[in-house]
Amino acid sequence: MSWGSELWDQFDNLEKHTQWGIDFLERYAKFVKERIEIEQNYAKQLRNLVKKYCPKRSSKDDEPRFTSCLAFYNILNELNDYAGQREVVAEEVGHRVYGELMRYSHELKTERKMHLHEGRKAQQYLDTCWKQMDSSKKKFERECREAEKAQQTYERLDNDSNATKSDVEKAKQQLNLRTHMADESKNEYAAQLQNFNGEQQKHYYIVIPQVYKHLQEMDERRTVKLSECYKGFADAERKVIPIVSKCLEGMVFAAKSVDERRDSQIVVDSFKSGFEPPGDFPFEDYSQHIYRAVSDGTISTPKQEGMRGDPKSTVGKAKGKLWLFGKKPKGPALEDFSHLPPEQRRKKLQQRIDELNRELQKEIDQKDALNKMKDVYEKNPQMGDPGSLQPKLAETMGNIDRLRMEIHKNEAWLSEVEGKGSLRGERRHSSDVNHLVAQGRESPEGSYTEDANQEVRGQPQSHGHHEFDDDFEDDDPLPAIGHCKAIYPFDGHNEGTLSMQEAEVLYIIEEDKGDGWTRARRQNGEEGYVPTSYIEITLEKNSKGS
Repeated sequence: MSWGSELWDQFDNLEKHTQWGIDFLERYAKFVKERIEIEQNYAKQLRNLVKKYCPKRSSKDDEPRFTSCLAFYNILNELNDYAGQREVVAEEVGHRVYGELMRYSHELKTERKMHLHEGRKAQQYLDTCWKQMDSSKKKFERECREAEKAQQTYERLDNDSNATKSDVEKAKQQLNLRTHMADESKNEYAAQLQNFNGEQQKHYYIVIPQVYKHLQEMDERRTVKLSECYKGFADAERKVIPIVSKCLEGMVFAAKSVDERRDSQIVVDSFKSGFEPPGDFPFEDYSQHIYRAVSDGTISTPKQEGMRGDPKSTVGKAKGKLWLFGKKPKGPALEDFSHLPPEQRRKKLQQRIDELNRELQKEIDQKDALNKMKDVYEKNPQMGDPGSLQPKLAETMGNIDRLRMEIHKNEAWLSEVEGKGSLRGERRHSSDVNHLVAQGRESPEGSYTEDANQEVRGQPQSHGHHEFDDDFEDDDPLPAIGHCKAIYPFDGHNEGTLSMQEAEVLYIIEEDKGDGWTRARRQNGEEGYVPTSYIEITLEKNSKGS
C-alpha cells in the first residue's frame, strides 16, 4: 500500500497527518519527561525518608542491638538501594527515551519540511505548465476568430462589384496573414498541450508518488521510533527488576531475622543488676527492756540478745541495699564503675579490658615494626638514622606500660566484682539450705527433731543473710551445686584450669557463665576450670555442698 498511488490527490491531508504525527511524538516526549521527574522526586523522597529514620549514633552505646531494630535498619538500607534503582530508571529513560525522542523530533521536522517543499515545488511547476498551455490555447482561439473575420471580409469584398481591386487584394493579404498567425498559434498550442500532458503525467506518476513515498517512510519511521521508545521504557524498568527483587528479598530476610527471645535476652543483659533479691528482715525484740519474771518455759535473754545483734546496724545495712531495687542514686560516673550494679559493672569493665587489650596489641605491633626498621637502619645506615627512632620507641614502650597498668587495674576491679558475686551466690544458697533446715527442725508441737549441732550451724549463716553484709569474707570452699562426668580427657596446662581423666567424676561449684568454662572440684579439694563441652553435668537442687 503506497500513499503515492492511493492518495495522489490528498496533499493537504497528508501535510496535516504528518504534522499530527510530530505533535504526538512531542506529546509522548513530554509524558516521558514528567515521568522522569516523578521517578526522581520519588527516589529523593525515599532517600529523605530513610535519612529521617536512620539512627543517629553518637557513641557505641547508642548502637541498636535488638533484632527488631536491626531488621528495621536493614530494611531502611534496602529501601535506600531501592531508591537508587528508581534513580537508575530515571537516568536510563532520560538518556535512551527522552533524549532520543527530542533528537528524532527535530530530524522529523527538518525532513518533513524538505519533502513538503519538494511537493509544493512540483505542484507549482505543473501549474506553470498549465498556465502556459492555457495561454497558448486562448491565443489560438483568438487567432482563429480573427482569421474567420478576415475570411468573411475577403469574401464580402470579392463578391461586391463596387469594391475596388486594391481593396480585394488588401483583404486577401489580411486573410493570409491571419490564417498564418492562426496556424502558428495552433502549433504553439499543440506544443504546449503536449508539454503539459507530459509534465502532468510525470507529476502524478513520478514526482508526487516519490514525495509521498518519502513522507510515508518518514511517518512509518516515526511509528517505529515510538514503538522502540515504548520498549526502551519497559526495558529500563526490567533491568532493575533483579536488583529490586534482591532489595525486597533483603527486606523479607530482615523480617525473618527478628528473634523475640534474643531481644528478651538483650533486655536482661542490659538491665540486670547482679544483686540478689532482699531477704527477710530479722525480728527485733524490743521487749527485752521490760522487766518480767523469767520462767522455765521462756527462752533465755542472753540467747535472744546474741540472736538479735545491733538493731541500728541491721536496719542501716538493709536500707543501704534497698536502692538497688528502687531508684538508683544519682552521682558522677566513677572510673571503676562502682556506681553501677554488679552485673553492669562487670560488663563495663570487661568491655574496657577488651578495648585496652586491642590498644595494647596495636602498640606492640608498632613496637615490633619500629624494632625491625631500626635493625634495617643499623644494617644499612644510608637508609636512615637508627637513633631517630629512639624517641618513638620510648613513647611506644611508655604507652605499653601504661596500658598494661590500666589492664591490671581493671582486671583487679573485675576480679573484685566476680569475687563478690560468687560470695553472694554462696550465701544465698547457704541461706536457702538453712531455711529448709530450720523448717525441718521444729515439729508442730514445738519440739526439735534434729540435733543441736545443726541448730548452732544454722544461726550464724542466717545472721549474715539478714544483715546483707557484702563485705563478708569466708575462706570455706564453695558448695557443690551438682556433679559431672568427664566425656573426654583434659590436660589443664594453663593456670586456673583443672586436669581430668575420661570418666572421672567431679563436683560442680560454679556453672558456665557463657564463656565455655565450668568451675569444678575434685574430692581431694583441688579446684579449677574445665571445658563445658568436655563434661556431662548433672545439677542437684538444694545441695548442701561438700
